[in-house]
Amino acid sequence: MQVEMKLAEMRVEQFGEMLSSDAPAPGGGSAAALEAAMGAGLVAMVCRLTEEKAQFARYRAELLALRQRVEDLRLALLDVMDQDTDAFLQVSRAFPMPKATDEERAARSAAIQNGLELCTKAPLEVMRLAAEALELAATLPGRFNENAASDLGVAVLSLQTGIRGAWMNVCINLGSLRNKELAKSCREQGEALMARMMPMAEQVLKQVEQVIQGQA
Repeated sequence: MQVEMKLAEMRVEQFGEMLSSDAPAPGGGSAAALEAAMGAGLVAMVCRLTEEKAQFARYRAELLALRQRVEDLRLALLDVMDQDTDAFLQVSRAFPMPKATDEERAARSAAIQNGLELCTKAPLEVMRLAAEALELAATLPGRFNENAASDLGVAVLSLQTGIRGAWMNVCINLGSLRNKELAKSCREQGEALMARMMPMAEQVLKQVEQVIQGQA
């Protein structure tokens, strides 16, 4: 199976059809990246809905900078969405390689391992990018347009889901890596991100829910 165009350039319906097909890619890794990208986009939206409000004038410069950074993160996440699928396809193309001789077997094994390393690094990068976007979102409570509270809540949920989903995609590849130092490093980095970001997400969601309940 070959993806002939960038996933980020597809229509929503087209991407959904591909995702729901029996093709193994795009799959959970690309979906996690897209989920995180949507979360980053919503953080940017909340900034836009806040930065021109007079009551938030003292935060305007910070909000503008935050919005620009989170937009960069959104685009980076969309790029990694394609990288994740490309990495999987590289592994898929390696398995049918010839293995009649020692040289062929070595080349095939190296190609598979290279693809698996990319399959591990791509979701780890999603975790890093989504974590930064979540850290930025966590600075907004107390200084954002509360009419967009539900948007901020969905942003945090999307980023949290993107991180957790990407972590699953890191973990499923770790046992297949022959480079044990790389596997150890990826596991440690992922565990550290999960330990830091999951409680942060829950705290921000609690703050957002309090705002929403106050408006009900």
